[in-house]
Amino acid sequence: MKFNDINLNEKIIEVIHEQGFDELTTIQEKCIPEILNGYNVVGQAETGSGKTLAFCLPILDKIIPGNGVQAVVVTPTRELCVQVKDEFSTFGKKRKIEAMSVYGGVKIDQQIKNLRTADVVVATPGRMLDHIRRRTIDFRNVVFLVLDELDKMFEMGFVDDVEDIIYEIPRERQILMFSATITNDVNGLINKHAKNPLIIRTKSFVDPGKLKQVFYDIHERNDKFSILLHLLKANRGGLSIIFCATRAEADVLEKNLRQQNVKVSAIHGGMKQNRRMRSLTALKEQKTEVLVATDVAARGLDIKNVNAIYNYDVPQTSKDYTHRIGRTARAGEEGIAITLLTKRDHDNFRRVQGADEHEIEEKEIPDFRRVPFKRGFEKKNNWKKPNKYRRKKPLNDRDPGQKDDRKKKYYHQKRPYNKGRKKPVQR
Repeated sequence: MKFNDINLNEKIIEVIHEQGFDELTTIQEKCIPEILNGYNVVGQAETGSGKTLAFCLPILDKIIPGNGVQAVVVTPTRELCVQVKDEFSTFGKKRKIEAMSVYGGVKIDQQIKNLRTADVVVATPGRMLDHIRRRTIDFRNVVFLVLDELDKMFEMGFVDDVEDIIYEIPRERQILMFSATITNDVNGLINKHAKNPLIIRTKSFVDPGKLKQVFYDIHERNDKFSILLHLLKANRGGLSIIFCATRAEADVLEKNLRQQNVKVSAIHGGMKQNRRMRSLTALKEQKTEVLVATDVAARGLDIKNVNAIYNYDVPQTSKDYTHRIGRTARAGEEGIAITLLTKRDHDNFRRVQGADEHEIEEKEIPDFRRVPFKRGFEKKNNWKKPNKYRRKKPLNDRDPGQKDDRKKKYYHQKRPYNKGRKKPVQR
């Protein structure tokens, strides 16, 4: 089905064509007409399937510019929050719809100011609750509530925050929920808050025939980085994503790759917001070849042209492994998923291999050149004491010809006891 065949506002259709879109994806084709008809919708779809536009376009079609906050979208991560907000801004620009993102890690004052003119608010749960407690957001005109990546919000422990937000939204609203998997917890929330929802499921967006899965069994843990670097240089073309288990490991790996002249960016939940935004901008402008990420930070991000996935640390569950490798081999393109095994990874890898859908082939370790891998990096500290705080050298250590602009008396020299004092009266 083509976008011209659905009943959307002409100005939105114009922007869709300007962005180079013509045909709907499966999730868009099934969801958009139902949302336009006013149904509560639950969509099960993977990242990259086009689910953001599946709820973004009908919302942009139905809300009225300048009528206050009419749509609230809740996302689990800041990166996804910014990405969804950008979609609303891009496709709603000709209708002059104002969208804003609300997340932690930045000053709240500017957000409070922008909320006065916003039509669509995309938020993370914590900062949204902050605005609710401050009473800086008005929900009286809200007609749409979207919960994106709902299963991930359960994993991250946001379910109570999400329910608190739901209770603040007017009852007469349309609720849309999207999740990669519909677990028992997700199902319970659907039954509790969505009245007669339409549950729409789509098949995997990844072509299994185009995805090659391999692993390397590395005996020496110290060789892991050297082998990774060798494989990165051998498989150039497109973008590579390297998944790490912890934020600290992601930071250390990024610094070591940068020292080997690799164009690399990192993204994880512990980064300051300005650094996260630099990484996202580099991705969008294709200025980076390698992205080092944790599972949580990368979840929901729509990253295009991914050529290879590297599991530097093996995920703990088969589901996490599926989410990782599902970022490549999309839309008919070929991709490869490479897992690097050391002794401590075998337990997790057995769980991944236990799932029937994963056929992972073992490869021989190629000839590679060993390179150093540093764990500790010294922080640059260029701060020096200002001149007025520096202690000057004693006169004896100075050059004889150097002009002395100081007083002869030093602050540390003791004054004679009786100087300037009256002698005690003797009686």
